[in-house]
Amino acid sequence: MSISDWKTKKNGPAASVIFGDPAQRRNTRDAEIRAYQELKSTIHRKLIDRLDLSTVAEISPEQLSGIIKAVVESLIVAENIPLTRMERERLIVEIQHETLGLGPLEPLLQDADISDILVNGPSQVYIEKQGKLVKTDVAFKDDDHLMTIIERIVSKVGRRVDESSPLVDARLPDGSRVNVIIPPLALDGPVLSIRRFGINPLKMENLVANRSLTGDMARMFHAMVAARLNILVSGGTGAGKTTLLNILSASIPDSERIVTIEDSAELILQQDHVVRLETRPANIEGKGIVTQRELVRNALRMRPDRIIVGEVRGGEALDMLQAMNTGHDGSISTIHANAPRDALARLETMVLMAGFDLPARAIREQMTAALNVIIQVARLSDGTRKIVKVSEVTGMEGDIVVMQDIFVFEKKGLDEEGRVAGQFRPTGVRPKFLDIIYTAGVPLETEIFAYRKNP
Repeated sequence: MSISDWKTKKNGPAASVIFGDPAQRRNTRDAEIRAYQELKSTIHRKLIDRLDLSTVAEISPEQLSGIIKAVVESLIVAENIPLTRMERERLIVEIQHETLGLGPLEPLLQDADISDILVNGPSQVYIEKQGKLVKTDVAFKDDDHLMTIIERIVSKVGRRVDESSPLVDARLPDGSRVNVIIPPLALDGPVLSIRRFGINPLKMENLVANRSLTGDMARMFHAMVAARLNILVSGGTGAGKTTLLNILSASIPDSERIVTIEDSAELILQQDHVVRLETRPANIEGKGIVTQRELVRNALRMRPDRIIVGEVRGGEALDMLQAMNTGHDGSISTIHANAPRDALARLETMVLMAGFDLPARAIREQMTAALNVIIQVARLSDGTRKIVKVSEVTGMEGDIVVMQDIFVFEKKGLDEEGRVAGQFRPTGVRPKFLDIIYTAGVPLETEIFAYRKNP
């Protein structure tokens, strides 16, 4: 790119455009973005030509970053590209991200307040911050640029994405969940969705401070996990099921052996004795697939004290229930459902997906014997996440599974700032699992379950 070309693209048309119609201003802005992306791409290609790629793996990231900065600065001088100091520093940082990281996504990944990054093609990047979706100025040069970043992500976890395999689940080094869908399934270009998980995992006290639950509920959850109750965390997409599962697992004693089973590994457990298992998709020949059900079966042979299934979504539900009923108590899992009763209905359907023609009553008896508690989490209209119901599975009446609510969140509308107003309330029911907790020697005061008009 010549200096005159860069100046023309950088400065755009006459300044009078500033006072033109919005469409003209957008076109000017788009032209500037394209020009900048082309400049960055040109410098990046020349940087790759100058670097000795055979020695890159032997250099520490800090040293490599310094080398990249020096080479990029020399290229800018050699090309005689007119840039201000701030533009030069920005260009150097972004090329470092292109070479060492995930390109334009790096600044977003470094912001701990961002919970979701949603890339709808090269020119539309949205983030979720404090429960609200916001469009950013981040952009990729084109579809090929975005695909380069996508392939960099999926290749690190041994997966692939191409026309024969246009759907893929992956993860980032910090455990963040990644989903990719590309053409021909995605009509407008590659789509990348990243569900962030903080480098410093949330703790129960964080949920209490955020008013996602009360201190009484937090003490009850700790006692339930310590006493080895079987817990199912239910909720919709983005409700915080995995986050809550991580927090609940912190109450598991360090002396126990934990086996985790996930489609895409994203749990961040704090204990030392953790064995992490992850499913494997089929290879290019359609062979080699390893499902969650096979991993649950294998986990039973690994002498686990606890089995944690990141999310039940198929036939592994039957094996998980059988494990809970054969001595592997204290298991925890999540499921997509809008209410505890819906969670049981979905679980029943998943058991049938295992391929056995079991009568409904037999399945429900398995669920009743296996599960102790269902925790319902929800993402409310203001973007906050709360535990809206804690329900105990108590038994069967005829062919119906009987449950009783222990805690509920009562919504009372919206306050002046548009936030959901409400309060957590114990129902006054003394749960049957209290006997299990006391037998396990875990202290828990019964007063927290007493009905109070204004808790």
